[in-house]
Parts: sequence; structure tokens; C-alpha cells
Amino acid sequence: MKEKYIQKIANELNLQNKQVESTAFLISEGATVPFIARYRKEATGSLDEVAITAIRDRLNQLEELDKRREAILSSLIERNLLTDELKEKIEQAETMATLEDIYLPFRPKRRTRATIAKEKGLEPLAQIIYLQQDDIDPFAEAEKYIDEEKDLKTVDDVLQGARDIIAEWINEDQDTRAKLRELFAIKGVFKSRVIPGKEAEGIKYKDYYNWEEPVISAPSHRVLAMRRGENEGFLSLRILPPEEDAIYILESTFIKKHNLCSEQVRTAMIDAYKRLLSLSMETEIRLETKQKADLEAIRVFAENLRQLLLAPPLGEKNVLAIDPGFRTGCKVVCLDKQGKLLYNTTIYPTHSEEKVKEAENIIIELCKLYHIEVIAIGNGTASRETESFIRKLNLKNVHVVMVNESGASIYSASEVAREEFPDYDVTVRGSVSIGRRLQDPLAELVKIEPKSIGVGQYQHDVDQTLLREKLDDVVISCVNSVGVELNTASKQLLTYVSGLGEKLAHSIVEYRNANGPFKSREELLKVPRLGPKAFEQAAGFLRIRNAKNPLDRSAVHPESYSIVYKMAEDLKCTVQDLMDNESLRRKINLKNYITDKVGLPTLNDIMDELAKPGRDPREEFELFKFADDVNKIEDLRIGMKLPGIVTNITNFGAFVDIGVHQDGLIHISKIANKFIKNPAEVLKVHQKVTVTVIDIDIERKRISLSMID
Repeated sequence: MKEKYIQKIANELNLQNKQVESTAFLISEGATVPFIARYRKEATGSLDEVAITAIRDRLNQLEELDKRREAILSSLIERNLLTDELKEKIEQAETMATLEDIYLPFRPKRRTRATIAKEKGLEPLAQIIYLQQDDIDPFAEAEKYIDEEKDLKTVDDVLQGARDIIAEWINEDQDTRAKLRELFAIKGVFKSRVIPGKEAEGIKYKDYYNWEEPVISAPSHRVLAMRRGENEGFLSLRILPPEEDAIYILESTFIKKHNLCSEQVRTAMIDAYKRLLSLSMETEIRLETKQKADLEAIRVFAENLRQLLLAPPLGEKNVLAIDPGFRTGCKVVCLDKQGKLLYNTTIYPTHSEEKVKEAENIIIELCKLYHIEVIAIGNGTASRETESFIRKLNLKNVHVVMVNESGASIYSASEVAREEFPDYDVTVRGSVSIGRRLQDPLAELVKIEPKSIGVGQYQHDVDQTLLREKLDDVVISCVNSVGVELNTASKQLLTYVSGLGEKLAHSIVEYRNANGPFKSREELLKVPRLGPKAFEQAAGFLRIRNAKNPLDRSAVHPESYSIVYKMAEDLKCTVQDLMDNESLRRKINLKNYITDKVGLPTLNDIMDELAKPGRDPREEFELFKFADDVNKIEDLRIGMKLPGIVTNITNFGAFVDIGVHQDGLIHISKIANKFIKNPAEVLKVHQKVTVTVIDIDIERKRISLSMID
């Protein structure tokens, strides 16, 4: 079935047939996107993950189209409606909309005004009128059909029935629907109005109380905002083109002459547009604009998530983590270099003088006892007050870092957290998550459902299945690009490794608990239900830090070990010597190791890996500190220059945490001195920036920032 897709996808994505064919084959064999991108470069012509994902998704779309095509053909065959001409049209349809247009006249219908008119025997009259002959008087023809038993008491009753049939013909005309679909897409306008009486209650949608915007240029965030306002009952929303343009299209198609019959057809035509076509097209354009808006919102969310997951890790440091609070105090945990919970307690640094002194003593003592190198403070309620308290202690050789705790509360109440810390309450789990998030953001964030991490917009409004698929793609991509330490990784982290999944990840952890640390990648094959295929997909992305074979610490795939062994043998040295000695590696002529399966792309990757085995692609961790004298929105003044961290990027700007419990917005026009189409051209999530406060709305808790000097 997939063979016929190859040429089409290659043309659409501007790729070679062979690239698409090889990728499609690998996917059909169960290969994952990261595996294909990393270890099958010769087969795909070094396609990256973006291109491979595009091929995979387009294959799925075309398969769905064919499933619908087969269902339609089966339905028509069952009802003896399929002709050779109709079959050819159906088989040539390239989009779902075209396919449904072809099927529309044959779709089983509920009883419509047209079907009722046909039951009354008015179809011959409709056909006569539809031809618009000059010598036909529709009124005289209609008199022949008057029949009180059929509730056709007058000429008007008869003509109305005939027009209902003509209206349905017009509605089901494939070419007309295609032209109107194009009109709605090009000249359609969103028209948003406030529901009378909802002005006060829906004030957050005030911008859309009397809003009009062309469909063709409406950005994703505004489309989703209008739809949300409509769904919440504050806005009415229509999407229509200029009516005269639609009528012109219909007239040029259906009005053949200017006579009495033409007048009847015109009346039916206008009725068809207002009662049938406009509503049908509006429903389609609503769906299409929603899908486009979803895709764009999900794309932005996915890119933000990628940047957050690949944020620089602190690394293996002893951490004291604090989840701040006023009334209930601050939950404190001490973690070792691997993130293991060693101790927990509660301090009250914002209470009485006695409690403050007690808190000081506890922190100082814990730092000594557990050799604390970094203190991580969650950025929620009481965070700045807690940070100020900690900094006043002047702890030597201990750094203080504010950590974005978005999603930590969701983790702390999750089944994952309960399984990990069955004997501790949610507050302790939340503090652990804050500390571990600093040590290794990726390893900790994979425990939280991606859409709960808080770097998207309208995540509850978009297609949830598509959102989950795309965000999972990002998590899988990030996990495999960084690599996973087999002997310390959590079950959740292992789940995202190429070829594993939840069940095999669970089996690996169970095997590890029962048998101790893995000594080699090959030992993975002893894990129950982990067969050769899963091993092939996963092995290259798993690391064993203290493995006897140094290649098990690297991203070199076991299938390529023999190549490295041959290189070492030819140079009369060990594999470790190759890794340690650049001059030895320079002596290697890669052309000597090319085979029918292994080419220069793989060999170059092997050489890079020998130079820096298991390298982490993430940037180095940098310390950051908010302004000391700015702790809440009331402390802000227009013109202040402040350090901040980008927390979220949208199409219209970027949100920045400046340490006042309310992110400020840099509008896209205030990001750079030059024109930019997208904030992501300049900024990324977790980037450290310096911003200027240009407006403060304390009542609505809105802060406007600028990066322009």
C-alpha cells in the first residue's frame, strides 16, 4: 500500500524517492525516529528527525485517506450505486474534502426538505425548471402538481418543493463546493461579537467584543482565543466571506438565462447558500482554521518544551532544595549527587524571631552535615523572601539558584511520586522535584505529563491527541539526543528511550533491582521480553558509566563495535587508547572502513564519539540571580532594568520571570531593534535576558517589558 505514497511524499517534501522509500521501510519495520536519524544515515541520505517525522506523519495521513476511500467504496457497492465513472473520481481524490464532496450526493441522509419534495413527486418539475427554457412557464407547470392529499394545495407549495430539490442539487455540486471552499479560505472573515449581557463577566475577552479579522491572516493565538470565548459563552463567532462574492460564484454557475424559470432557480440558489452551503462551508473553515491554529500552537509549545528539557543541568552536586511557603513554612530536603533523598524538615523563616533563628541554625547545620554545594529554591509563593533569608546567611561556597517549579505540584501528587516516595507527603515530594530539576531538568521533567509543564498557550483548547503525540515526539527526541545512564535512570526516563516503552522500562528496572547494575549493554538481552529488535533500537542511546568496554559508555552502536575494534587492531592499540589519543585517531583513514552498509556518515559519527564519548549536547550551567530589591510587582518602576529568565515563548512575544511572582511580557515589537517574524528567532526558553520595564498594570497584574535599548 505504501509504494504509491512514495512519489507523492517525495514531491511534497522535496526529497528523493529513495530517501522516502528507505525511511518508510524502516518505520514499517518498527524503527523509531531517533534511531533512523542517528544510526541509519546511509539508508536515508542523512535525513534529520524533522524530515523523518514529516514522512511518518504524511504516511499516516495518506493511510487515513485510503481507509475512508475504502469505506466509501464499500458503502456504494453495498447500495449498488458505484459506477465506473464514480469509482474513478473517488480513487483520484487527493484530499479528504474532495472525497467527501464526491460522496455527498450518495451519502445516506436523514429526511430533508428535498427528500420530502421528491416523495411528493416534484423531481420532474425541478428538472424542468432547472433547465431554464424560455418557453416554460413554471407557474403553469406547477399547477399540474397541485394535490391536497400530498399537502400541495397551491402553486407556491409546489414551487417551494421544486426549489428545495434544486437547492439540494446546488449544495451537492462538487465544483461549486470547491470554489466556495476557496472563497471562504481566501476572503472569509472572523466576526466576533460579545453576547449581550455578558460584557462584565467576559471582560478578559474585551478585545474581541466587536472584532473582525481575515481568515487568511488571523494568527493562531487569536483564533484559539475567539473560539474559547465562544465556548465559554461570552462571544458569538461567525466566519463568512462577502455574501455578494459567494452569490456571484453561484450565479455564474447556475443562472443560464433571464426568464421565469431562472428566477425560481435564483431563489433556490440563494436559499441553498444561506440554508445549506454557507453553514457547511463555515463548518469546514472552522475545522480547518482550528486545525491550523492547533498545529501552530502545538509547534510553539513543542519548541518551548524542547528548550526547557534541554536546559543546562547543574550536574552531580549535593543539593538542598526548598519549596517556599508562608503560613505552612518552607519544606526542606537534602539530596546527594545522584538526587537521592537524604533528609527532610520544615523551617519557618518568615515567622517569629525565634523561628527565624531556628531556621538559620537548621540550614547552616544541614549544609555542613550533607556537604551542600547548591541551594535550590522554588519560584512560587514566598520564593523571594526565602531567597533573601538564605542569602543573608552568607554560606561559603554554596550557590543559591531559583528554580521554575511549574508542574512540581502535579508530580508530587502523581502515582509516579507515590511509587517513588510512598512514605512521604506531597510537600516533601515537591521539594525533591525542585532539587532534582536543578540537577538534571530532563530526567525530572519526564515524570510530568508534558502539557502540565507550563510552557504552552491554549494547551487545553487544542486537539489533545495531536498535542500528546507531538509533545511525546519532543520528549523522545530530547531523551535520546542526550542519552540515558542505564544504571541510574528512572523507569519514566527509560520509557522514552528508543524501542523501549513502559513495559520494557519496567522490566529493566526490575532486572536491575534483582541483579545489580548492568555491566555491559549486551546484558540487556537478559532482561525478560527485551528481544533483538528492542536491543537494536535502544542500545546506542543507553550508557553504562563504569562499563569494562569503553564503547558501552559512548553513543557508538554495538553493531559498529567491530569497526572500532578493527581500527584499534590496525593501529596496534586498545579502544581506550583511541579515545584518549587524538594523534592515533588522526592516523585513521575512514575510507578503509567503508562497506556496503557503513558509509562516511556513520564513520564520522563514530570518530566524533571516540573523541568525546557520551558527550552531553546541553550547554554548561550558568548561575543566575534576580535583582535584590525587586520582590513583588509593587516594587517595579517604569524604566527599571532587570535580569530575567524567559519562561514561555509565543508567536506574539515572550514571557519573562523577573522575580516578582508574575511574568512580564515582551511584545514581539520590543524584542529586537530589527523586524522579526517570530520571537524564537532571538529568544529561547530558559534564556537569561536583561529587560526594561515599560508599563505596569497592578490591578490586572500585567507587566510590559522591552529588550530594545
